[in-house]
Amino acid sequence: MRTLVLMMAIIACMASCKNKKEQNVPGTRTTEQVTIAVYELDSLLLVAGDLVDKRVGVRGTVTHTCVHSGKRCFIVGESGAASFRVEAMGEIGGFNRELVGSKIEVKGVVKERRLTSEFIDQHEKEVNEQKTKEDGSAESCAAELENIQQMKAWMKERGKDYYSIYYMDGENYDVIEEE
Repeated sequence: MRTLVLMMAIIACMASCKNKKEQNVPGTRTTEQVTIAVYELDSLLLVAGDLVDKRVGVRGTVTHTCVHSGKRCFIVGESGAASFRVEAMGEIGGFNRELVGSKIEVKGVVKERRLTSEFIDQHEKEVNEQKTKEDGSAESCAAELENIQQMKAWMKERGKDYYSIYYMDGENYDVIEEE
């Protein structure tokens, strides 16, 4: 009886494998064969709102890797105007410090963090309170207040009550060798 049950299980397994092979006929796509769009960072940032929760590739130059955990890095595009955070997920165990200055192509899922106007207003209040202490931090407070004003201008320009910060949950990356 055991032999019969074992034989039936083996036959069922073989039939299952055969059906899977037949499903992968030429001309069809499996997830491993799907190509994804790859953007230079400056281009990606222009359309990031449309790419949230989508898998894409992005190219940029590493400016920083987190020293303690290596679980995130920051990249910039050709313009150097904005940085983009990449979180180590998927196959990425971490980003090592030797990557700083290297151009990489990361594949992953674009994510968005929204800072509400209430949060930004509260932060502005805290920065202004810090500024009045006059403890030598006035210069950094001025830079922070400028960032806050830029966020508010971005929200007003787009008619939004939040500021979007885009980043990526990175799945894997390759170092791009410059030619």
